[in-house]
Amino acid sequence: MSTTTYKCPYCRQESAGAEGSCPWCGAPVDIQQRTTKGGWTELPPMADMTHLQAGRSSVQITGSVSAIADWALAAGDSLYFPHQALLWQEPSVALDNLPMSKPWTRYRAGLPLVMATATGPGHVAFSHDTAGEVIAIPVQPGAAVDICEHRLLVATRNISYDWYESGVWYSTAGDGQGRGAGVGLLQLGMDMIDDDDRRQDDQTRWHYPMGQYLDRFSALETPGLVLIGAGGNAYVRDLAEGESVLVKPPAVLFKDPSVTMHLHVEYPQAGMHFWRSWGNRYLWLRMWGPGRIGIESSYDPHADPGTDFSSMSQSTSQNWTFG
Repeated sequence: MSTTTYKCPYCRQESAGAEGSCPWCGAPVDIQQRTTKGGWTELPPMADMTHLQAGRSSVQITGSVSAIADWALAAGDSLYFPHQALLWQEPSVALDNLPMSKPWTRYRAGLPLVMATATGPGHVAFSHDTAGEVIAIPVQPGAAVDICEHRLLVATRNISYDWYESGVWYSTAGDGQGRGAGVGLLQLGMDMIDDDDRRQDDQTRWHYPMGQYLDRFSALETPGLVLIGAGGNAYVRDLAEGESVLVKPPAVLFKDPSVTMHLHVEYPQAGMHFWRSWGNRYLWLRMWGPGRIGIESSYDPHADPGTDFSSMSQSTSQNWTFG
């Protein structure tokens, strides 16, 4: 007879429900679920000293504002992580570089992304450079999760790691300091711009509102665990088949591989459209179900240069006019 009595409303995993928190993601079992009228469910932050089991190893989450993930690794168990997430490790924990299938294609702040491994036995601790929450995402065999770049804190080594183009982008000519939208409408003062400035403004610039890549984590034969950092509070939502929702691109944390997405541009009818700028333009990301998505409440906004689109990925738009 099965003893499973509880299905976590946040990570969707089943357990006996005998403990005070979900053994898979750390969400409190007895907390009242908070769901907005729009269908977003707030992920409750893991309580200080929450304990999660990952095979023979375990992790304890300490702190609340900028939480620390303190792993107790069993002999032979291994994790991988971006190198800047490491806080400390016991001398018995062996560190090494993670072999990557596509090296020198990922960058952060202009420097190549370095992934490292930690192998037990011993304790090793990690922290994300974001004031907010640590979110645990369990991945069952045969399943996968897509996570936006630079959100990863640490993952168990039995989960495979790869990345692919997000497919959400647009390009512009110039950066708003020279030729921009409506350049044919007004040439006043252009004679004062020298040839070097003109060449600089004519360069094509590529923009990735949600990041150039998505990280994909897949479990093969055994369950695994991925920990990510979220700014502020985190929310999840299940999209039905064909259901869509608009979100700000930088706010996306993770999604199921079944969820598709594309850019959506809103043009409200307000104010003047100057020759160097579209004046009012708002970039959104439309995400289509079926599948689960997660977002964060505190994020760095995408800097839209405001100049004409040269080209862009698949997109829709809405131009609001008044009669």
